[in-house]
Amino acid sequence: MTASATAHPTTSPSPATESDGAEPALTGWRHGAVWTYGVVLVASLVALVASFVLSAETLELARHPGQQLACDVNGTLSCSTVMQSWQAEIVKFAGLSYPNAFFGIAAESVFVTIAVVGMCRVAVPRWFAACTWLGGLAALAYSYWLTTQSMFVIHALCPWCLTLMFATTIQFMALSHATAAVRRLPARARGLRAYYRLNIDLMIDLVWVLALVTLILVVDGPALFS
Repeated sequence: MTASATAHPTTSPSPATESDGAEPALTGWRHGAVWTYGVVLVASLVALVASFVLSAETLELARHPGQQLACDVNGTLSCSTVMQSWQAEIVKFAGLSYPNAFFGIAAESVFVTIAVVGMCRVAVPRWFAACTWLGGLAALAYSYWLTTQSMFVIHALCPWCLTLMFATTIQFMALSHATAAVRRLPARARGLRAYYRLNIDLMIDLVWVLALVTLILVVDGPALFS
């Protein structure tokens, strides 16, 4: 078996038909590698920029404690309030604390690379594609945990953290789409293919984003504009 034959199932398998027992592949530009991984790339770049800004703001606050940052709009929409909480530095090692934003730079750099690899239709092992999706899920869960901590525990929201949260959400949506349409994982998931083929994901994603916006406005809406 040649290398090209081995890699074939992980990238762009030949369209299957119902008669041969295999599931038909998703076709069309919206299900292709360029579009799906392109969205992952854009979302990852936005998240990467937000992580860089947060890292710079963290260093600025460390140099000048108590200084008001550019993203401190009011008492509720305040980066410095969030950065001074223990949730902003949950990783500690050898007596040192490491800001979350630093890990964001590392993680989003990896997702940018994965997106470029996907857009170039480079073959990857199925285990790698599965781990990539799980990594995206972990990043989403971590982002949502930090957001809920900001809303319900710290009672302050960081504009750049919100940008990072929404970018991570879009990133996960596109990564899930790419995993199913391009990498064809899970291998046997007729319902999942239909979910994307019928464009049901577009409606679900829109409702998902609107639900996040609504939650933020319900919890902190009046304070955000005070």
